[in-house]
Amino acid sequence: MGLLDKAKAAAEQAATKAKEGVEDVQTKRDLSIAYGELGKTTYRLVEGGGLSNPELTPHVEKIRELESRSSGEPVMAGNTEAPPSDQPPAMPT
Repeated sequence: MGLLDKAKAAAEQAATKAKEGVEDVQTKRDLSIAYGELGKTTYRLVEGGGLSNPELTPHVEKIRELESRSSGEPVMAGNTEAPPSDQPPAMPT
């Protein structure tokens, strides 16, 4: 096998590893988004009274606290509307 053949094989191997790395990062990103969506849905259900579990209470209280700090107004229990955002809507994936 000549030097160019070895270089070509090494480049192909590197490209394959890079592609696998990109796919792994994309999968982790998608998983993170899915967890975030699940969390938002869970929060809305807890706030609306459709879901109750003592394990969720500290997380819901933390979100209320953070929302209160970010908007300057406390979030009332039962309020299922998201606070207004000055950010544009997310692009679909």
